[in-house]
Amino acid sequence: MISFLHSATVCGIDACLIDVEIDISSGLPVFSIVGLPDTSVKESKDRVVSAIKNSGFDFPTKKITVNLAPADIKKEGGTFDLPIALGILASGGVIEKKTLQNICALGELSLDGKLRPVKGILPIVLSLHKFGITQIIVPEKNKHEACVAKDIDIYPFTNLQDVIKFLKKEIKVDPFKQEVFFNNNSVLKTPIDFSDIKGQFFAKRAAEVACAGGHNMIMVGPPGSGKTMIAKRIPTLLPSMSFEESVETTKIWSVSGLVKAGESLITDRPFRSPHHTTSSVALIGGGSYPKPGEVSLAHNGVLFLDELTEFKRDVLEVLRQPLEDKIVTVSRAKNTLTFPASFMLIASMNPCPCGNYGSDKECTCNPYQVKKYRAKISGPLMDRIDIQVEVPALKIDEITSNNDVVTETSAQIKERVIKARNIQYDRFKGRNIYCNAQMGPKEIKKYCILEDKAQAILQTAIEKLGFSARAYDRILKVARTIADLNESDTINTTHIAEAIKYRNLDK
Repeated sequence: MISFLHSATVCGIDACLIDVEIDISSGLPVFSIVGLPDTSVKESKDRVVSAIKNSGFDFPTKKITVNLAPADIKKEGGTFDLPIALGILASGGVIEKKTLQNICALGELSLDGKLRPVKGILPIVLSLHKFGITQIIVPEKNKHEACVAKDIDIYPFTNLQDVIKFLKKEIKVDPFKQEVFFNNNSVLKTPIDFSDIKGQFFAKRAAEVACAGGHNMIMVGPPGSGKTMIAKRIPTLLPSMSFEESVETTKIWSVSGLVKAGESLITDRPFRSPHHTTSSVALIGGGSYPKPGEVSLAHNGVLFLDELTEFKRDVLEVLRQPLEDKIVTVSRAKNTLTFPASFMLIASMNPCPCGNYGSDKECTCNPYQVKKYRAKISGPLMDRIDIQVEVPALKIDEITSNNDVVTETSAQIKERVIKARNIQYDRFKGRNIYCNAQMGPKEIKKYCILEDKAQAILQTAIEKLGFSARAYDRILKVARTIADLNESDTINTTHIAEAIKYRNLDK
């Protein structure tokens, strides 16, 4: 007796339909699974047997063969427990085979028949309509994530027994419907605020410009100068994600199993801060069958690399492609996948090994040590960072002041950032560009129009400071953002002079 039903798995951040075929024939009682299963799928045999028996059904003592097709796609995780159990019960005559024809089933089974949540539900349900499937059975804890898809009937269950009763029409279950409330004007709920930072007005202005144009930024300064404080508060300045950005980000987090139970969409921009011992695979993504790394988890958000010089050089060099192309292509012998990786890179580092170079404290490093320390960051990587600022140590009067100087809140700065971003949205409407940092050569030529005096200042700076061609483009992009903050159509001398100041490490 052969039964057939659908399931699915994730390939990158997209879904692949998997046909689950079960054949029960006479012979010695052997239970085998074929179709390139990994260890967790092979172990599903024991889970399925116990779940079926503990749910009150007889398990057939015959030869059982399960085929997961197509055979060239790696099958991982406990996703296939439920469809395998349903197929065995259908082949055994417990449920009618025709009830499984147009249904996709996903779920991991516990030994007592309960359904556990699985990864990658969102990309799967969003892809089902392409395969002509309109119904899906999912674990109860995955229902909120699955309901983002409007054209699919979602049937959530807590255990195998209820699934069987539903398929046998012994109980009536309506499709789960929940309006996904999305507010792109939502306020980031966090106790931290830019008003917490004392002094550092130049660095805070640089952070505002970075957020307004989506620019990468690095801060160099001694320990305790406020670099990390500024970086952690940058998400409070960024505009809220659009619905499309939210769905794309949630798909990546869903594949990684990071979507919380009861959560439909990721609405806050991600802020990822990996430790400096992170490997290149963890940062960029990979594995035998590639999975998203930190750069993809930070998609549409911020990737913060604290103590940049403490990262291994080969780890940092893998950032070149995503910083330039906004995607990551991971190639392995068995598979090649592409992950989105459009993020703001925010980095911080000390000026020297002891951290006191250029400050009031005595630096114990010789010039060779300072040069070697900074050389850990390659020129091509530094070229890809638009804004490079020094964050000096605070003076004692700045630390002990009782807020005599009124400091702006995150909400006040965010208003200006959103105005500048709206100008950019209108400017690039109809193109796959959302901020100035994403401009290509054609857009730079068209929109970065300099006044004559501004052009002369930029030319002089390039000749004296030796900026590269890439640095030249970065300066123009930053100047365009500064002009947008001032609501100016053209880039004047003030804008270009400020943009040049943000290339401190190139001097």
